[in-house]
Amino acid sequence: MNKIVLTDAERAVVSALVDEVFDRVDVWDPVAMVDEVPGLAERLPLRLREFLVNSRMAEADVTVVANLPVDENLVPTPIGWDLAAKTGAGQREELVLLLCGTALADPFGWATQQDGRVVHDVCPAPGMENSLTSASSAAPLTLHTEDVHHPCRGDYVSLFCLRNPDAVGTTFVRIAALDLPAETREVLAQNRFRFHPDDSHIGAIVDLVEGEVRDRVFDPGSVIFGPAERPYLRFDVDFMSAAGGDTEAEQAIQTTVDCLARSVERVILEPGDAVFVDNYRVVHGREPFVPRYDGKDRWLKRLNLIRDVRRLYAMSDTRSRIIA
Repeated sequence: MNKIVLTDAERAVVSALVDEVFDRVDVWDPVAMVDEVPGLAERLPLRLREFLVNSRMAEADVTVVANLPVDENLVPTPIGWDLAAKTGAGQREELVLLLCGTALADPFGWATQQDGRVVHDVCPAPGMENSLTSASSAAPLTLHTEDVHHPCRGDYVSLFCLRNPDAVGTTFVRIAALDLPAETREVLAQNRFRFHPDDSHIGAIVDLVEGEVRDRVFDPGSVIFGPAERPYLRFDVDFMSAAGGDTEAEQAIQTTVDCLARSVERVILEPGDAVFVDNYRVVHGREPFVPRYDGKDRWLKRLNLIRDVRRLYAMSDTRSRIIA
């Protein structure tokens, strides 16, 4: 794991930069700020900027920045992302994540997720405890590629911890750690798989027993792709399927699930920790926990990052960072 711990002096520089922005911004709007943030990010501490740029160039699997500023008077954890959006909870922390994330890649969002917000709130919500979304808690989030269904899925998914009192682990597996049989790798490298949008994109709860996910639209492709010496991975067992009747591909999916289970690592984020997961080299998930709904629950900010924002523009008819 690639990690940097900011000194208190470096942390103060980041905090002062955030203060400066909020002193002149009347209404906080991350979508409106994304074009300004790269210039502001040039004023982050030099050691932090060099660390993030080097992580990008090395294609580091998992990158952690620790001791980032979190408001000492942080408001209670919102009960669901929609309450966070309405109240503007954690706006300073959103800017901190945007500043650091921009040093790696370009922020973007989805019209189908959290009302088109760029920075998301990850916090438990009543009634969603066992869902397959970031609002879940009692059920683990299985290891997955973020937004596996889309050709413009992020190069990185980043999480900034504001609160994690139960030391809930973020789980992950690096493709380099997967000891897959050669015959399975060969199947996974072929375009024999279908990748479907997850529940957060369609606003529904999947019925895995009935296999409803197979009826959704899909993007076809392979699980393993890219350079042979450092391949990339695209996998989400809950929202992918083999092409109709392809039993060999179905077995390859199950073999991969079994292999992932033997290779899991975890990182416990503490307040002030931001993790940047390479969405092409790593699948990630989350351990289960019991929500309190008392203002003290686990609370993260999430930001998707793409190395070339023009990929988004080229796929649409508008110069927007929000994928419709």
